This record gives sequence, structure tokens and C-alpha cells, in this order.
Amino acid sequence: MDSFTYTFAALRGVQAGREYFVAMCPLRVLPRLLQFDSQDLPPEMRAQRVLNRARIPALTRYIVEHPRDYVFSAITASIDGQVIFSPVGAQGALRNVGQLTVPLAARFIVNDGQHRRAAIEDALREQPDLGDETIAVVFFLDAGLKRSQQLFADLNTHAVRASASIGILYDFRSPLAQAARRVAAEVPAFKGMTEMERSSIANRSLKLFTLSGIYYATGALLRKHAEDEISPHEEQLAVAFWSALCDVIPEWGERIMRATSSLELRRDYIHFHSVTLHALGIAGADLVATYPRTWRDQLARLRPLDWRRTNQLWEGRAMVGGQLSKARAQIIRTASAIKQALALPLSPEELRLEQLPADDTTPADDDLLEAER
Repeated sequence: MDSFTYTFAALRGVQAGREYFVAMCPLRVLPRLLQFDSQDLPPEMRAQRVLNRARIPALTRYIVEHPRDYVFSAITASIDGQVIFSPVGAQGALRNVGQLTVPLAARFIVNDGQHRRAAIEDALREQPDLGDETIAVVFFLDAGLKRSQQLFADLNTHAVRASASIGILYDFRSPLAQAARRVAAEVPAFKGMTEMERSSIANRSLKLFTLSGIYYATGALLRKHAEDEISPHEEQLAVAFWSALCDVIPEWGERIMRATSSLELRRDYIHFHSVTLHALGIAGADLVATYPRTWRDQLARLRPLDWRRTNQLWEGRAMVGGQLSKARAQIIRTASAIKQALALPLSPEELRLEQLPADDTTPADDDLLEAER
């Protein structure tokens, strides 16, 4: 890189009849190279959505805390300027391998990866030695604002996001993911009945629970987030708690589960769904805190509870208008009903929600869904 240009090792390719380039960009160069649109511009004048600053700290921590094994996919950007590609060879594959020279005056627009770029900038402030590492950047030659907007739309419209369940299944860094996998493998009601790949269950599926549902419920039970340490004792407590519920919830027993189809059980009962699992985790955390030695005995209070959807107790709690709801208020209200059955006092927030109309459905937020502190 001289004083007037950037030069990157790059590959050349063709899509839709247009040249594009994949360059290896040093992390220290990335923040200077890729600037954001003005956040004050109206949406129709921007090539990208507004940066969500709330997402940046978690991504930054991911880089800083895992400097030896973090991984980011390529960033996609458009270049508005005259670029020069210098191949290392004149024939064959080597004619598409070379150096990409870009003038400093060129304008770059991030089409995909603005949050990764912002997190890298913040991570470099904490660990400047990361600056010599590289990230792949896919450069398209810019044909104007509309083309950049279309690139953004195409990249996001056709992207397929992995389900939460399979992310948990493959996450060997998170102690909570490890605990959830163990719970799914060892608890009698969950063993062999948990959908490990998808976060929803098809009508014809033989599965009853989702791994993501077990993950969030166990996080609520242990009052842990994804990266929090979980001791062997806490992990065993989770297995013991969910196993103990199999003895007090009749429909979680082997006899009924074998004699009734998964479709019927999920259709007729609320406790095969994530909203109720999460609520059980919240109530369970308070139960274990209140009765650390005798919580198993206290669970017997749940034996008479009617978990059928037709029970009006669940309307305005796990259900709104006869439909299951994962809204934050509904999760907490469902937990409140379970806590009342366990003769546990309600927290101030739970008491407040009990006074609100049954159809007040505050959307669930990620922190609550991950773990109820």
C-alpha cells in the first residue's frame, strides 16, 4: 500500500456477467477502508440498514476472548472507483490470481457485514496486535446507489439462517449449550424425544421438545447466560430437576408418551412447548433457591395441575386467544401460575404483570429468552 492506493492479494471471479474480487484485508485497514453511511440519511438514500449498536459488544467480546479460534465469514462491499487487477499469470487459473489496487479516493459501501466490521474496530482498540490478521472481503464494482441497495436486499433476502437448535448442538464453547445437550440426552422425557436440528417441530414429527427450548429453560433454571461458567454440580442439578419433573407431570411419563402420538400431546397440552419449559425453568430457579434441600419434595405440589390447553388457567399466560405465545409477559405469567401452585411468593415484576390485562403481550427479549436473571 503506497500513499495513494490500497493493494490487496486477491482472486478475480465473475457473477452475472460482472467481475468481482475476493481480497485478503488486514484487520487494521478495515475500519479506515469501509465507512458507514450517514445514520441521519433517510432509508431510501442509504445502501445499508442503520447499525444496531446493541449487537456490537457481544461480537467484540467474541473476538477478544477467543483470539486463537474466532472465525468470521467474508464481508461484502461495493467499490465506487477505478480499480486495477494485476494477475500473476497470463493463462489458466493464474490469470485470476493477483493483486487488486484501489485508489484511496475510492468510496466503499458495506453491503453485508457492517456489524462484523464495527466489532473488529472495537476489538482492535483492546487488542491492537490483531491488526495484522486478515478477513476476506468480497468487492463488487459499484454501479450506483440502487445497485448497492439491490445487493443488500439480495444478500439478506436469500440468506438462510441456521436454527437456534443446531447452533446449540454444534456449540462446544458455551457451558450452557453443553448442559442443554446433557439434559436432552439424560432426562427420561427428553431422551430420544428432542428435535436437535430445528427450533420448531413439524406436525408429523415424533419429537416432542426442541433443543433450543431445553437450552433456554435450563438457562432460566440455573440463571445462566451462554458464556457463564456452569459447575458440574449445577449441570447435575439441571439433570436432576428436569428428571424429577418426569415423576410429577403425568404426561411426561413413559407410559403416556408411548401410548399417545406426539401430535396429540403437543396439540392438547402446553408443557411440551418452549414457553412452558421456560416458565418451569424460571419457577424452578426460585424453588431451588427457596428449598435447596427439599425442592424435590415440593415439586409434588404440581401433580394436580391441569396442563391441558382447555384449562382456562393458561389463557392470558401461555396462551393468548387460544394460541400459544412466547411473549415476555406470557412466559412470566406462566411461571407465576406455576410458582403459585408451588406456594412460592411472586416477585414485584410478577405481581405487576398479574395486574395487567391478559392480552397485554410485551414481546420477549433475547436476554429473557436466554436466561432469567
